[in-house]
Amino acid sequence: MSDETQHAPDTIAESASEATAPTAPEPESESHATTAQDEVTATASGEASPEAPDESAPAAQPVPAPIAEIASTPAPPAAPQSASKPAPPAETKSDEPDASFGDVLRDYERSHTHRAAENRLEGTVVSLSADSVFLDVGYKMEGILPRSAFDNNAGEVKTGDRFPVSITGRNEENYYTLSRFKVAQPRDWSALERAFADKSAVAGTVTAVVKGGLTVDLGVRAFMPASRSGTREASELEALVGQQIMCRITKLDTADEDVVVDRRVVLEEQSRVELEGRRAALNVGDIVSGTVRTIMPYGAFVTIAAEGGAPQFGGIDGLLHVSDISLARIAKPEDVLSVGQQLRLKILRIDPETRKISLGLKQLQPEPWETAVERFPVGTRVSGAVTRLMDFGAFVEIEPGLEGLVHISEMSWAKKVRHPSDLVKTGDRVDAVILSVKPDEKRIALGLKQTLADPWVEAQKRYPAGSQVEGTVTKIMAFGAFVQITEGVEGLVHISEIVPDRRLNHPSDVLRQGQRVQALVLGLDAEKRQMKLSMKQLIPTSIDEYIAEHKPGDTVSGRVVEVSGAALQVDLGDGIRATGRIGKTGTEKQTAALAAPASGKADLSSLTSMLQARWKGKSPTPEAKPEPLAEGQLRTFKILKLDAEKKSIEVELA
Repeated sequence: MSDETQHAPDTIAESASEATAPTAPEPESESHATTAQDEVTATASGEASPEAPDESAPAAQPVPAPIAEIASTPAPPAAPQSASKPAPPAETKSDEPDASFGDVLRDYERSHTHRAAENRLEGTVVSLSADSVFLDVGYKMEGILPRSAFDNNAGEVKTGDRFPVSITGRNEENYYTLSRFKVAQPRDWSALERAFADKSAVAGTVTAVVKGGLTVDLGVRAFMPASRSGTREASELEALVGQQIMCRITKLDTADEDVVVDRRVVLEEQSRVELEGRRAALNVGDIVSGTVRTIMPYGAFVTIAAEGGAPQFGGIDGLLHVSDISLARIAKPEDVLSVGQQLRLKILRIDPETRKISLGLKQLQPEPWETAVERFPVGTRVSGAVTRLMDFGAFVEIEPGLEGLVHISEMSWAKKVRHPSDLVKTGDRVDAVILSVKPDEKRIALGLKQTLADPWVEAQKRYPAGSQVEGTVTKIMAFGAFVQITEGVEGLVHISEIVPDRRLNHPSDVLRQGQRVQALVLGLDAEKRQMKLSMKQLIPTSIDEYIAEHKPGDTVSGRVVEVSGAALQVDLGDGIRATGRIGKTGTEKQTAALAAPASGKADLSSLTSMLQARWKGKSPTPEAKPEPLAEGQLRTFKILKLDAEKKSIEVELA
């Protein structure tokens, strides 16, 4: 070996001692010191540490200047010697220090490897912005933390407050990115063992992508599986190379120098802490924005973001129920929503136990019931779509958020509706009239039949009492029969008004449903929608025939039924009754008859002469003396008045 080669350890030792003299570098150069061991080992790999792997240090990391100069200076080649004459042993100077290359390297590691102090610092709050907190960590540039890293979204943090923090890197604005997690910066195996036992996060630099994951420099070479890197794509893995990350040691074998780390668990813990801080900042009634993540039959799950441009609340989902999507009634959420759609929402409820968040979309729209009374007064004609059919009626949407009920009784004038589907179906557009509005109960009563002319008003004009009508028997009840006169107008024929000559046990004895009949209108009430009819009064009777065959002034015979002063009741035959009075002439005759003395002996000669004269027609019949008027007598009467409508006859004693 040449003298230069023999003195190489001295030179390295001197360089190492010179490198320890300067003060500790600033934090931005600390990463250079972490790989000094590997770089020195790589420089003298053939002489001092043949077992050290070539890939233990990242290619992009520079080495300290003194060692770089030594490593870059090539050793002078050894003088060629013949095989027969071995080279003489090198002389040893008496002043050469008694130190090997390994001793020098260990000294250098102690002074340079992770020379910077622990990455755990104490930061002082210097200012706050809308979404960040700036802290002085003792370096030229401040550090930055998101407000969500503090309780109550940093609502109680003020300038001058001090917090323990750890430096995790730099952002694009050159601020130190901080974390409130404790990040250990291991210096040796004992530090790694402590971090492994405490399950604390450690800082490391990703050096390369290898099969199955990444290699990470923690001061020693560590392996991180791809599944625990917190990434999903291979391109994301490659993007981590050269970056400083925080991870947790999940396996540590000092004997085999086997170290396995996990970045994903640290990211998940950070995410949970940030999530709790962000969730605590949400309150019932807040207006937030969000993105539709998933659509289900009962609603949609929305990932919430803060209103006004604040960072997105990653991982905080709320449920937008189908009933809170729109003021209008919708069948399926996908009819109005789509995955990825941006929405502006209101927080309706936050369950303190399950921490579930209920969101509302329709609550940000104007409430239509507040002005419904002014916009839809009673009697207003509206148009809408049938949304639902129930047994008792149909619901009609007259505008988004406003539904009215058309009761089954308000659907038709003409027919008895058994079910709303007899007239309308879901989706039909119909016209209706506002009958009532109750905003407190959120109810509107509608009428379909009111959009048509009321047939009862017309019937009252067309069918006065006494008019004759014709119709169809629509329903038979025990008390009578209903007859439809026109569409929407039905009249009742009472059982006592069906036939005149006998008493019926049931209307079905003489009538059947669907039969056409004639009737007389007895009365009509349009307001109560009632019409009274009579069939028997149109059937010809004896008195009708009698009145038709006689006229006032005719002389008729009849039996006196009742005498009451000057008034009397007379039976004219076939059950025909007439009212009468005793006339002046009749009264005088009755009085004379009562005053004439009774003769005990009849004048036979006069009677014979009278009969012969009447038989021959030569002489008038002598006037007979009237008998006193009494009940049961057959007497002659004169017709004074015939009333066919009232079916009455008035007579007087002839």
